[in-house]
Amino acid sequence: MQETLFCLRVGHLLPYAMSDSNTTDFTNPSSFILLGIPGLEAAHVWISIPFCAMYTIAILGNFTILLIVRMEQSLHAPMYYFLCMRAVTDLVLSTATLPKMLSIFWFNSREINFSACLTQLYFIHCFAVMESGMFVALALDRYVAICDPLRHSTILRHAVVAKIGLAMLLRGGLLVLPFPFLARRWPYCRTNIIAHTYCEHLAVVKLACADIRSSSYYGLLMTFLVIGPDVSFITFSYTQILRAIFSLPTKDARLKTFGTCSSHLCVILAFYIPCLFSFLTHRFGHNVPLYFHIITANMYLLVPPMLNPIIYGVRTKQIRDRLLHLLTQKGT
Repeated sequence: MQETLFCLRVGHLLPYAMSDSNTTDFTNPSSFILLGIPGLEAAHVWISIPFCAMYTIAILGNFTILLIVRMEQSLHAPMYYFLCMRAVTDLVLSTATLPKMLSIFWFNSREINFSACLTQLYFIHCFAVMESGMFVALALDRYVAICDPLRHSTILRHAVVAKIGLAMLLRGGLLVLPFPFLARRWPYCRTNIIAHTYCEHLAVVKLACADIRSSSYYGLLMTFLVIGPDVSFITFSYTQILRAIFSLPTKDARLKTFGTCSSHLCVILAFYIPCLFSFLTHRFGHNVPLYFHIITANMYLLVPPMLNPIIYGVRTKQIRDRLLHLLTQKGT
């Protein structure tokens, strides 16, 4: 029923569809067609303006974080190493989606090679899992720094930071690895039109004319394995952090630390809320307008990479001071 409704919804784009859909049966279509945001085609150029601005800020901001931490010896510490890992994750995550998305909006370049689509699918989901892991790592760093500051340097040694980073990389890479392999094995014999701006896992496998329950169940399992533990740990960490904040002796210290933590929590919510909404809408939100679902699905890939260098970087005094120093040196 879902697939029938999907075909009816994109019926006005039949010139893009595979011919002889009732008889054709092929495992690997040569390409897919990304529609962008169905229903808002006339506004694609206008939608591209904020998307392009967010991408530009993400690229400049995260490269700036990497440059400053590399140049400043005093910033070679656990928190800043986590920020660098986070910056690399954000750069890959945003670059995996935005260039193709903008080519759809600006040049109507909708076609994407089948293998390129699966590669994009892998990188998006892999680095989204890593993004979640980086939130956990930064929550751990803030928890130790605020709740047990005297042991911060002994708990989060350089070797421990490297192991955490490697664990997050392996977790993302290995958990998402079955996605493209499962997607490649399905026969696609109805249509090659993806009603999305990028190759999202369920948006791709729903086009298969086969029983895709293994893909769907694995996606469900992976979501619980990633979001469940990560959100639980982040919630525990920030609960303990808030308790420590309210026990600080002075009001100024409480307000300053609370302001920093609240901004961190805003970025975390900007990632997890759209992510969970997109996940649930794919399975249960059949009455949610398609354009609203797609815009929301883009938010957790675009907004955190833009906000991270601002909230975790520019608002951090050491990075802000070093950036101002570099800018004033260039100005003189």
